[in-house]
Amino acid sequence: MTSSSAHFDAHARTWDDDPMRSARAEAVAAGIRAGVPLRRGLRGLEFGCGTGLLSFALRADVDTITLADTSSGMLEVLRAKIAAQSLAHLQPVLIDEAGSGLAAQSFDLITSLMTLHHLPDTALALRRFYDWLSPGGHLCLADLDAEDGSFHHHEASVHPGFERVALERLAEEAGFRQIRFATVFTIAKGTPEREYPVFLMIARRP
Repeated sequence: MTSSSAHFDAHARTWDDDPMRSARAEAVAAGIRAGVPLRRGLRGLEFGCGTGLLSFALRADVDTITLADTSSGMLEVLRAKIAAQSLAHLQPVLIDEAGSGLAAQSFDLITSLMTLHHLPDTALALRRFYDWLSPGGHLCLADLDAEDGSFHHHEASVHPGFERVALERLAEEAGFRQIRFATVFTIAKGTPEREYPVFLMIARRP
């Protein structure tokens, strides 16, 4: 178990108690709907799903969603939520950071919310996302704009957000095209309070 997984395991049962997280997921879902032609029949993957807030917001827009995470604690909470609403088309799976267990599958839509900055090799992550997508599929990544490290209290194990131009270049190098960005949410936190913009990057596999 990584230190990141242990952290999320410890906070899993109270994760959904923060209304900001639900509002953020709804805002990202709205951005995805505005930028991607969603329809029944699509096979989705949420990478780094946590308790599934984003996929729950999109549950009526696609046919199936595989919800993948490295935190067994988060997935335990997610399974209980799925069972409570009888959502058989949402399918949780425990993975490692490399996504083992997903390599043989193919998806039409990959989403990820506030996960990319936890992955040590951004370029490698983008290449894996490309490989998991079917031709014509879309990648929808929501994460922090570049910041000074204060969002995570200067933890060395995470990226301090992303410069959009640099991330676009890495996505292009991975093979993605039609890459575009929009600011979809702003997180306010800290004392004194600071605002941290959240972008949504949508990219297409040709």
